[in-house]
Amino acid sequence: HKNKDLQSQLSLEEKNYGTTAAHVRRAPFVPVSRNSPAKRDYLVVAVLCYANLINFMDWFIVPGILLDIQKYFKLGDGDTGLLQTVFILCYMLAAPIFGYLGDRYNRKIILGAGIFFWSGVTLGSSFISELYYWIFILSRGLVGIGTASYSTIAPTIIADLFEEGKRTTTLSIFYIFIPVGSGLGYVLAAGMADVTGDWHWAFRITPCMGGLALVLLILLVPHRTQRRAAAHRALSISGTIRVAAEKPGVHRTAKTTWCQDVISLAKNWSFVWSSLGLTAMAFVTGALGTWVPLFLYRAQVVQGIVSPCLQESCNSSNSLIFGGVTIGTGILGVIAGAEAARRLRKINNKADPLICATSMFISALCLYIALMVAQKNILSAFIFIAFGELFLSVNWAVVTDILLYVVTPRRQSTAIALQILVSHLLGDAGSPYLIGIISNAIQAKNAHSFQWSFWSMQYSFILCAFVGVFGAGFFLLTSFYIEEDRKEAEQ
Repeated sequence: HKNKDLQSQLSLEEKNYGTTAAHVRRAPFVPVSRNSPAKRDYLVVAVLCYANLINFMDWFIVPGILLDIQKYFKLGDGDTGLLQTVFILCYMLAAPIFGYLGDRYNRKIILGAGIFFWSGVTLGSSFISELYYWIFILSRGLVGIGTASYSTIAPTIIADLFEEGKRTTTLSIFYIFIPVGSGLGYVLAAGMADVTGDWHWAFRITPCMGGLALVLLILLVPHRTQRRAAAHRALSISGTIRVAAEKPGVHRTAKTTWCQDVISLAKNWSFVWSSLGLTAMAFVTGALGTWVPLFLYRAQVVQGIVSPCLQESCNSSNSLIFGGVTIGTGILGVIAGAEAARRLRKINNKADPLICATSMFISALCLYIALMVAQKNILSAFIFIAFGELFLSVNWAVVTDILLYVVTPRRQSTAIALQILVSHLLGDAGSPYLIGIISNAIQAKNAHSFQWSFWSMQYSFILCAFVGVFGAGFFLLTSFYIEEDRKEAEQ
C-alpha cells in the first residue's frame, strides 16, 4: 500500500517537473511574495556593478604607475611583468574553488568575504618599502585570490534574476564596468601619483570604496535568489524520481560531483571553443593593459617628445590618456556588442560566436597597425590602439552570455570558474611576463639604447596580433556547435 502511494506521488511529481523546469527556464525568478518587486533586482545589479568597478580599478592600479614601481624597486622588464602574472595566477587558481563553493553555499557570504579580504590586502601593500619586493608580489597574489571570489559568483546572481532578453542587457551593463574600472584604475593611479608625489597613495583609495561596497552588499543583496532555488527544487524532484524508479521504496536526492560537472563541460564544444577564444582575448588584454603606457613612453623618448624618466616621479600622461581611452572604448564596445547580438540573433542563431570572431580579427589588425606606426606618430598609435580595444570590448558580454545559455544553471558557477582558470592560465597570467622576457632577451643581444629599448617592446608586442587571429578562429569554431549545445542545455 505504501509503495503504491509512493508511486502515485512520484507520478504526480514527474508530471509537475516538466512544468517546473520550463518555468525556471522562462521566468526571471519564482516570486514568493509581493515584497520582492523588480526594482529590488535592479538595486542588486547596481551594487554588483559598483563592486565590479572597484574590482577592476584595483586590478589595473599597478599598470597605471608601472614606471614608478619599476624605478622604486629597480626592476627589469621581466620582473616588472611578473607582478601582473602573479596576480593573475593566484586569481585563476582560486577561481575553481570559489566556483565550487558558489554552486553549493551562500554566495552573499562568499562575495562579502572576498571584498573584505582584497580591500585589506591592497591597503596593507601601500606601506611596503623598496627592500621587500617579494612581499609586494605576494600581496598582489593575495588580492587576486580575493578578486576571484567576486568575478566567479557575481554573474551567476545576475543570471538568476533575469530571463534571457533582460539578462543579456543586464550582463552588458555589468561588463561595461570591466573597461570602465580598468580605465579608472589607470586614472586613479596616475592622478594620485601626480597629486601626492608618492605612488603608494594609489593603493589607499580602492579599499575605502571596497568598504562601501561591502556595506551595500550586506544591506541590499539577498541571501538566495529565487530562480536558483527553484532550479534546485526541480533538480531535487528529478533526482528523486530517477532513484525511486531504479530502487522502489528509496527516497533520496541524486547529486553530481564536481568531477562529473567538469567532464560534462569538457564535452560541451561550444563552451570549450568559446573559452579558448576568451583565452586569446585575455592574452591580448593582459599584455596591452600592462605594457601599453610604457611602450608609448619609450616611443615618445625615441621621438624626443619626452625626456627619460630620471626624476622622482615619472611622467604618467600616457596612463591617464590610455585610461580614458579604455573607459570610452569599453563602454561603446560592450554596448555595441550587446546590441549587435540582440539584432542579429533574430536572423542567425550563430550570431554570437560570429560577432566575436569578426571583432577579434579586426582588433588584431588594428593593434598590429598601432605597433607599426608608434615610432613615427603617437597620435596614430593611440587611435589604432583605441579601435583595437573597442573591438575587443565587443566580446565581453557576448562570450559570457554564450556560456550562460549553453550550460545548465546548476553548473554555471563551475563553468565560469573553469573558464576563468583556462583563460587566465593560458592568457593574461603569462602574457605580461612573456612580453617582458622577450623584450629583455632582445635588449640583451643588442647595445643598450633608448632605440633598442623601444624596438624590443615593439617586436615582443607583435605576438599579441597573432594570438588575436587565433582567437578569431576559436570563435569561428564555436559557431559550428552552438545550436546543438544550446538545445541540449535547454532540455
